Amino acid sequence: MIYPKIKSFLDKSVSVKITDERKLMLNQIVDYIKSTDDPKLNFICTHNSRRSHLSQIWAQVLAHQYGINVSTYSGGTEATAFHPNAVAALKRAGLEITRAEGSNPRYSVSFSEKADSMICYSKTFDDPVNPQANFAAIMTCSEADADCPFVPGASARIKLFFDDPKVSDGTSEEAKIYGERCAQIAAEMNYVFSSIK
Repeated sequence: MIYPKIKSFLDKSVSVKITDERKLMLNQIVDYIKSTDDPKLNFICTHNSRRSHLSQIWAQVLAHQYGINVSTYSGGTEATAFHPNAVAALKRAGLEITRAEGSNPRYSVSFSEKADSMICYSKTFDDPVNPQANFAAIMTCSEADADCPFVPGASARIKLFFDDPKVSDGTSEEAKIYGERCAQIAAEMNYVFSSIK
């Protein structure tokens, strides 16, 4: 069972509209998971700082919620740091997150008493902690998709671009925009895992 505050956030996020075009992309993830005995999803974005982490974490939360055996990962074409604004948005959504210090800190992310905490930090998509073969590469930004036309070891490549919330960094819209992106990704991952029978 996920933490009650997360459940409440997810219940509200179902009001996020998912277009038919988005559903076509999301259904590719559904089909990949259904066709694989040990599905691994690696969400890839340029800096592995915002969208790829939000996607990895929400995918793991929803896989747990629906009892679906999936391993989720994230990486970038370069490593920077898991952005504090993305971390803050996840905390507002009810996830429990603690941080270890450093220029690229490791965060312990918890969403249920019955699941191990996730350790999240910025890394490249081919980092040793990420799968090296037989995984779906899910491209969460167009820049990473263009910069990385071939992802070694991927058995599937799926485009699922999200608008970058960093446009709001340092503005009065920051919490709102990050909250919207967090809700969108949660809603879309909910669509994916609720579609798996």
